[in-house]
Formats: sequence, C-alpha cells, structure tokens
Amino acid sequence: MAVAFNVIPLPRDEANAFVEAHHRHHGRVVGHLFALGAEQDGTIVGVAIVGRPVARGYDDGLTAEVTRLATTGGRNVCSFLYGAAWRAARALGYRRLITYTLATEPGTSLRAAGWTLIGEVRGRSWSCASRPRVDKHPTQEKLSWEVRA
Repeated sequence: MAVAFNVIPLPRDEANAFVEAHHRHHGRVVGHLFALGAEQDGTIVGVAIVGRPVARGYDDGLTAEVTRLATTGGRNVCSFLYGAAWRAARALGYRRLITYTLATEPGTSLRAAGWTLIGEVRGRSWSCASRPRVDKHPTQEKLSWEVRA
C-alpha cells in the first residue's frame, strides 16, 4: 500500500527549523521564494525550500532553485517533495527548477521525480581575500540537476 503525503505551505522560519534539525550538512536559509512541507498523519516528515538560484548565471527570472530539502528519512518523501516543488514553481510561472547534490549522493529521488542530471560542479569555498568566510558547508564536488517545462 502506498504511503500518502499531503503537501502544505510552510513559513520560512518553520522550514528552517526543520532543516536545522534534519539536514545532514546545511543549515538555515536567509531568503526564499516559498517552502513546502510533506505531511503524513498530521506530522511534517520533510521540507523543501525554494529560492532564487545561488549561481548568478542561472538567475534569469524564470529559474528557481531547491536550496534545501530535508526529511526524517521516510521512504519516497524526497521524491514527493521534489515533484511538489516543481509543480508549485511551475504554477508560479517558473520554467526551470534546479538543485545540487553532493557527488557522493546517488540522486535516486531526483530521477524518480523526473529530474535530469545536467553536469558536475567543482566544489569550492565561498571565502576570498576580500571577504574571508568560514566554510560551514561541504566544499566537495557537486552534481547539478534540473527539471524544466
């Protein structure tokens, strides 16, 4: 029997609290376009936060990015949220939705939700001489994914 989820809108702060409690390697986001939750039996079992693309080259007004996706680990929650995020983004007029995974992650949920692997991205630090920063995120290679209308 299939497990049923409901999609619910979430305020950014509530989605961020879930991310801080359940995401393996990222914390809260500062800005976003919208956030969704996967609800099962009255309990939130996953969240997706969608924002403007981090890479300036993708910020064309028609592309959005899943900047965070976190779950409690239940089966099919990630695929459900990636699909729901795309439907919501498309309903808002976006033509493309992108996201990144670590190169060590298989991307099974993204493929199941109809996303396409579009390439590898070199891992690097955000720190530079003019604006030193402490890296709080993995700086390893990433995989770039998209779904488009």
